[in-house]
Amino acid sequence: MSSNLDSPVQTQMAVSVLKTPMGREYHGNDRKPTGSRRVFVQLENGCVLGMDLDRNDNAHMVKRRLQIALNVPIEESLLTFGDMVLKNDLSAIRPDSPLLLTRSIMHRSSSTPCLSPSGRDVQNRDQSGPIEILCQSGNFSRTKELVNEVVAAIKTGVDPVRVNGGLGGAYYFRNSDGESVAIVKPTDEEPFAPNNPKGFVGKTLGQPGLKRSVRVGETGYREVAAYLLDYDHFANVPPTALVKITHSIFNVNNIKQNRKKKHVCKIASFQQFIPHDFDASDHGTSSFPVSAVHHIGILDIRILNTDRHAGNLLVRKVNDDGKFGQQVELIPIDHGLCLPESLEDPYFEWIHWPQASIPFSDDELDYINALDPYRDADMLRTELPMIREACLRVLTLCTVFLKEATSYGLCLAEIGEMMTREFRRGEEEPSELEVLCMEARKVVAEREMFVLSPKTAAHEDGFLFEIDCDESEVPVNPILPFQFGPGRNPLSKLEEEDEHDEHEDDTFPIISEKLPSLKKNLSLGDSSAGHRSASEQLPASASFVKVADMTDDEWGLFLDTFVGLLHRALVERKGVVVQRQRQRLGTSCRF
Repeated sequence: MSSNLDSPVQTQMAVSVLKTPMGREYHGNDRKPTGSRRVFVQLENGCVLGMDLDRNDNAHMVKRRLQIALNVPIEESLLTFGDMVLKNDLSAIRPDSPLLLTRSIMHRSSSTPCLSPSGRDVQNRDQSGPIEILCQSGNFSRTKELVNEVVAAIKTGVDPVRVNGGLGGAYYFRNSDGESVAIVKPTDEEPFAPNNPKGFVGKTLGQPGLKRSVRVGETGYREVAAYLLDYDHFANVPPTALVKITHSIFNVNNIKQNRKKKHVCKIASFQQFIPHDFDASDHGTSSFPVSAVHHIGILDIRILNTDRHAGNLLVRKVNDDGKFGQQVELIPIDHGLCLPESLEDPYFEWIHWPQASIPFSDDELDYINALDPYRDADMLRTELPMIREACLRVLTLCTVFLKEATSYGLCLAEIGEMMTREFRRGEEEPSELEVLCMEARKVVAEREMFVLSPKTAAHEDGFLFEIDCDESEVPVNPILPFQFGPGRNPLSKLEEEDEHDEHEDDTFPIISEKLPSLKKNLSLGDSSAGHRSASEQLPASASFVKVADMTDDEWGLFLDTFVGLLHRALVERKGVVVQRQRQRLGTSCRF
């Protein structure tokens, strides 16, 4: 990067270069652009530049424009769109899509100045207002109304207000009456992002962030995903969209400020602000409706929410008729740390609330039964094509787990316990869900080795395995749930390997090390894990199970194997619960 990028002159030069149809140096100057579409290219340091693409433009041309405008070397940069590295063809990129330009690790610098064009120049170039929704579908009708209110207020001089709390940059945008109607969180002002206004900087967009499996600059996508997955407003997630937004209030680090602050263009999540009386940390849980706790818990399990603490559960008083006491409504917000790229330790504030131990109602079971994780993944691919495939696999896995667990009669608290890790002797141990996934991955790896090896069916002495092995000793196939015999523990195979094998599988070294406590996890389903909020900035937890490194075929086999192992674990757990004669409260009970 040029050392003079914070110069206002350099800014104007960059904008003027991007205004010109740079692709014409390849097509000829007399050719008019056809099939033009606008995209927004975001640099690692948070700079957002809009540009129009012709039908024949490719990734090299886009990078060439940025090289001329910002002095970004082409040979050291990658243009990405979610998981996709754009090497040439750009036909799959939809209008208004956010792209990310990254540089190689050798040339990254967290101190790179941020360049943002002035708001007026941006608007002249893309002929749009100060706020534009990037995903144009029927799911954002309410957000469009809010955008119109905010734009009208901005034109009359009503400015947004900074949010003082939290680790990232956030702003209340108001209507013409001065009432807060939306909260905006720019992607480049997240914790550790280049333009974070509260000192939590040091990384570039696309690097691991507050959670190892959630990248810097991508929490906004997850905020929108949680809203889109909340079908029929089941969990009461406020309307949320991804927007391109321009205003002078936004923070820009490492840039010389002029006397009159310029407008900057950013990509941000835009969520409706819900007036409320307090959050769950300021109020006892006894008045929380059972259905509200269940609905939020169902969503949290589906999206593997790693940060559901009391502060992001808003409480709004509905009425107080004096007869039944104060009625309240719960509003879940802050879903930026959901849908991680690998299985993480979730944080469920509701896991020990009495409401979570009440069985699901028939309506809730019907809602869960109607969930289709594959349809959900396809929907997010359409609405948020920049979201990473690993996140969609986590969504699929957790939704399958939820559906299977509820079919065996588990309540919300029990399901949450199976997903939560334990801390023993100061060490973090994988959850029951992760243990099942590790065993499923091991089975998949063993089968792949068997298929790939041309001589796997024979011993070194030449005898075939099938002839040498007694039928009565053939191991149970973990894929088929009906083949599990009573008393057969899913970890029995691991236990035998731990006792008899002198060498361990390098792919799953954690299994034999943690076997005693893991075995207790599956047998009793007991969880006394200490919980914490991600905002406490504790060290990143280990990733025991990754899903991004599997091929599509391996992923399909993994899911089938996982379901078989899960059925066996749920049968054993159900038997333990029956023996304990656990007494449950009715769904009409109030606390």
